[in-house]
Amino acid sequence: MGSRRDDGLGVPHLRSSEPGPERGIRHPCSARQTPMTDPQPALRRASPADLSAVDLYALLRLRVDVFVVEQQCTYPELDGRDLEPRTEHLWFEQDGEVLAVLRVLDDGAARAIGRVATAAGARGRGLAARLVTEVLASYGDGPLHLDAQAHLEGWYERFGFRRSGEGYVEDGIPHVPMHRPPSSPR
Repeated sequence: MGSRRDDGLGVPHLRSSEPGPERGIRHPCSARQTPMTDPQPALRRASPADLSAVDLYALLRLRVDVFVVEQQCTYPELDGRDLEPRTEHLWFEQDGEVLAVLRVLDDGAARAIGRVATAAGARGRGLAARLVTEVLASYGDGPLHLDAQAHLEGWYERFGFRRSGEGYVEDGIPHVPMHRPPSSPR
């Protein structure tokens, strides 16, 4: 609980001057040009031990681009929780580009969903909703919680989350704590 930037549904991943899939570049570290060919984004999930350095970099890059750069919130995105052994990262990837991401933390009696972000070019495709649905399928038999940006409270309610306390402001953005009991209807 209390983690920062636990949800904003995304902000632009790439600045216009940077290479990206719209220019045929597969990955910022790659100079090889390839056309976008994957028809659907692939769902990926991994524990910290199973993440490659390239994958971890791509996940963190999207989160920093969304929460720090676009939302203009200077805060310590690297909070140490990404590498906890029981953390799970879920994301959609297409043509080597991370489109949407979230993480699931083990907080003892409950799991916490956090750091939900979608790249600007991938918004409106329901990717964040599909990630949350995946989490519910895997962890919905136990309690879940999150700290939602206040304007997304209704969005999380459609997954069975309910406000569980008073709202608060974190880094200039209103948030609300939310909880979903085990096996809540969607």
